[in-house]
This record gives sequence, structure tokens and C-alpha cells, in this order.
Amino acid sequence: MDIIALVSALQNIGQLTTVDAEVDPHLELAQQAAALDGRAVLFRRVRGSAYPVLVGAASDRRYFGLALSTPPERLLFRLAEALAAPKTPALVAAGPCQEVVEPQVDLTALPFLTHYPADGGAYATAAVAFVDDPETGPNASYHRLLRLDAAHLAARLVEGRGTHTAWRKALAAGHELPVAICIGLPLHVLLAASMAPPPGLDELRIAEALSPTPVVACANRLRVPAASEFVLEGRITGELVAEGPFVDLTGTYDLVRRQPVIAVDRITHRRAAIYQALLPGRLEHRLLMGMPREPTIYAEVGQVACCRNVHITPGGASWLHAAVQITKGGPDDGRRAVAAAFRGHGSLKHVVVVDDDVDIFDPSDVEWAVATRFQADRDLIVIPDQPSSSLDPSARHAPGQKSRSAKMGLDATVHWETPAGPADPAAYRRVC
Repeated sequence: MDIIALVSALQNIGQLTTVDAEVDPHLELAQQAAALDGRAVLFRRVRGSAYPVLVGAASDRRYFGLALSTPPERLLFRLAEALAAPKTPALVAAGPCQEVVEPQVDLTALPFLTHYPADGGAYATAAVAFVDDPETGPNASYHRLLRLDAAHLAARLVEGRGTHTAWRKALAAGHELPVAICIGLPLHVLLAASMAPPPGLDELRIAEALSPTPVVACANRLRVPAASEFVLEGRITGELVAEGPFVDLTGTYDLVRRQPVIAVDRITHRRAAIYQALLPGRLEHRLLMGMPREPTIYAEVGQVACCRNVHITPGGASWLHAAVQITKGGPDDGRRAVAAAFRGHGSLKHVVVVDDDVDIFDPSDVEWAVATRFQADRDLIVIPDQPSSSLDPSARHAPGQKSRSAKMGLDATVHWETPAGPADPAAYRRVC
């Protein structure tokens, strides 16, 4: 389901808000979208741009469920299946993303947004970069893009990850790294690009396993989804500039760093294209970051206990906190599940493990389990001085080093007082 089809489907079920009045991409649009966080909003008239802007399309699990014809609570299993059985997408001769080839590169014609007053400038936030590593193959990943001028961007490349690694290899070989940046992608492609599979597994193969994802070849030979709204073709150069400030996942400002410049050589797009944006630090940012980590936690917990479901929770910025649901089969399953959850997501900071009668998508239900089944002197697991997320402002950060933090697990499952089972299971079960 491409962006145009998604907009139509959301409108049909009453989940699309449209704004017809002209809005300014400098602060005003983001402010209005933030007031409607959790809803898909289409801004039809954006000052200085011919393109409407869609915000919030990734802000609710129901929207992903709609795009994938899957109940929201079953999305984890669709992602896990796609990761386990990727498919090769079909290469087609032409696609909607190449209907228009701009005669000259002009990034100022695109409605990059300035989201918060202290931002470093106007950013593209729903941008997925496609590169090709000579050793591990194609890679797709998100990168926030700061517009520098009509033909140049600054990209935040996380050190040691796919794009950064390929870029360093290219520079070492004496050349710049070709890149194709897509803006306005189907939701299943956005999910696939968020999943961080093992090196050598192309995210487009995961996307194809989720839903058919034909690809086209760019002028620089990189392959991108044919259904993209915009494609920016260019090169990641060796030039570095200051990038930031930028509000990150936790709703706090990230550091200003020296980051590489991308020279854009070609812009193609769909006729009547829709520009997609993601609000930094808001629900869609969190869902796209957190939800694709649920299958990896599920897989690790499944090695030590009967795991039923996983929810990386929005209250933990959809990155630092998770609730794990298990069917307990032994006295130590809860504690083992805690340790496995941390293995499944290295940035996880706090995890709560509950029984299968607790709804992990209901914060009140999880809190009820903590209140009625957890004893701090018995069920609290604290692991000091662990590698952690750079997005956690309270962690210990040092230049050039992995951030470190204590981690905490709560075993909020029914306690087994004897090897045979709970002494009085009825005391733990709800009647209302």
C-alpha cells in the first residue's frame, strides 16, 4: 500500500485529518501536527512548496495493521516471519518514483520542516537512505537530513552501523559513496528499514516478505522501491559539517556533531507527489524505532521461556522500556526472560515480565501485575554498568565510547514457592 493508497484508506475509515489553510514549514506545521499527535494529518497547502505534507501516518499501530491487513497486536509476528523468510523483490523497468525527473536539483522546493525553535535548521525526517556495501551488499536505514543549501545535505550517520561503515570503506578506497534517499515510502518499507537485520540481509528483502515491493534502478544503479514518492540521488562525500541540534527519540536535544555532507545530483518523484514527514520525539518516531525491535526480544525470550508477546512501550520512548508476556512453565522463567530481553535489544533499560493473563498493551494492566505479583526484595533484577543507549540522557556518555547504564528487570509473574508450582494460584488470579 503506497502513500496515496494509505491516505485514501485512512480517509475511508475516518482516520485522516486534512488541513486546507496554508501553513509555514518553519515551526507552524510541526506545531499543528504535534497537537494532533497520534493521527494522520495531510497539510494540503505548504508555504513555498508545491507538495502537500503527510504527518502521523506511522503514529498508530492500527495504521500499520491497516497497511498490512494484520491485527495490530499481531504485527510482531508478521515482522518475525518476514525476518526469518526474506524474499527478493522484483526489478521493474519503471516506477511511479521516476515519473518526473527534475531538470535541476533544488532541495529548497521540498518542504523540509523546522520542528522546534532551537533546531539546527530544516530537516527531512522520513528519509531512508539506500547504499551498497561492496562486502555485505545493499543496506537501507534512516538518516535525518539537514538541508544546507539547494544541492547539499548533512546526514547523521550512526558510527559503526551500515551506512557509516560503507561510507568509511568508500573513503578508504578513494571515492565517495553513492546513495539514493527515498522520502514517502509505504509503511511496510519503513518498518523493514527500521529492523537492523544482520549484515548481508537486505532490508528490501524483508519488505518484500511483508508485502510486494517492486524496485527500480536509479541513475547511480542503486535500487529503490518503485512506489517511493521522492528519490534524491547523490554521493556521501568526505566533507564534514556541524549537524544539529535535533530533538531525538527521548524528546531531548541530541548532540551537535561533525557529520558528512551529501551532494545531491538528481531528484525524481511521482506526479502529484506527497511529501512525508515524521515528528521527532513523537509517537510515529517512537513506533518506527521500537516496534521493529520487538521480534528480536521475542526471539531471545523464546529461547528460555514460552514467550507470548512483546511490547516496547511509548512511555519509555518506545526504546528504553518493554513489557514481555510469557506462559510460565517453571520457577525461574521470569528471571530468565528478563536476561533474554536485554540480549534481544541492547538499548533496553527496564523490562517488566508478566503472565499471559496480563494485557501488555494496557499500562494499567502491567502496573496491576507489578502491584499484585512483584516483591522488590525477591523479584527485582539490577544489572550495573551495562552498555546502553546513547539516547538516554541519564546514561554515562564519553566521546568515542559506548554509553553505559544500569539496567533493571521486574519479574511480575506469579511466584513459584515450590518446584511444583505456586502455593495458592487462586490468590493471584483476578475475578474482575
